[in-house]
Amino acid sequence: MGRTFVALGGNALQRAGGDGSFAEATGQMRIVARVLAELVLQEEELLLSHGNGPQVGALLRQNELARREVPPRPMFVLGAETQGQIGYLVQQELAAALARAKVPRVVVALLTRVAVSPRDPAFRNPTKPVGAFYPEAEANLLKKREGWTMVHDRARGGWRRVVPSPKPVEWLERDAVLEWLTQGFGQRWVTVLGGGGGIPVVRRAPGVYEGVDAVIDKDLTAALIAQEVRADTLAIVTDVPAVAIGFHKPWEEWLREVTVREMETYRRRGEFGEGSMAPKVDAALEFLGHGGRRVIITDPPSLARAVRDEAGTRIVRG
Repeated sequence: MGRTFVALGGNALQRAGGDGSFAEATGQMRIVARVLAELVLQEEELLLSHGNGPQVGALLRQNELARREVPPRPMFVLGAETQGQIGYLVQQELAAALARAKVPRVVVALLTRVAVSPRDPAFRNPTKPVGAFYPEAEANLLKKREGWTMVHDRARGGWRRVVPSPKPVEWLERDAVLEWLTQGFGQRWVTVLGGGGGIPVVRRAPGVYEGVDAVIDKDLTAALIAQEVRADTLAIVTDVPAVAIGFHKPWEEWLREVTVREMETYRRRGEFGEGSMAPKVDAALEFLGHGGRRVIITDPPSLARAVRDEAGTRIVRG
């Protein structure tokens, strides 16, 4: 039995151009759950993480609209809320898919805190856009009132808040999960953890942590957790069936099986978009550089076939 860690992207819950409703998220997750159940049928020991960008964005907007009546909650609390919200949805739909497939597994969702360094340079240079777009006058008001860092998005003609995106250092529930796996619970449970990159916290004293407003890259957190649970495969699920070089150019080429060295060369050449595929490639290289066997990058419909080496992009050591 192989151990596979699947990092689900935002498309697992929300269609491009969709309405962002809970009904839409349920329908999307129901589709993905059937594919995940197929992985379990292939005798995979499965752990999952998920994105939460649209959900955090919606809660930030709710904060703003309701602030006259309900005190706004910090962003790290919203991250925790979305871990619960999305974890519940994965539990509901994946448990149902496993029951229909007659696979006796329990789906467990775990709130996961991820420690970052307070000295991470990201705190001096926030770069991660979050939330809504604002006209200039409102953006200036928010900068003064809330202390937010705002940047102008020329393509969309508005101003947007940016927050730090520090690197994950440690996930605080690590020892509990490793104990579960050592006792064989990985063969009876599907564990959902590290959602949205984890709830970002910094250490203030031994055993004492404080939440911070930041966004940890979810794929880097997935790579860290997958490495420490000794997963054989890290599967990064996105909205394209594979990784391409020359993407959307006349010489576009879809990659099937590539080595770490080849991917490093493509990365240096600037083949991957910084806001899209580059973070996924970085996470793949991080995982493989710390003992992982292979990384798969693909879309939800291709996932089960990709684990069988029949689809997607496979990155291997070499």
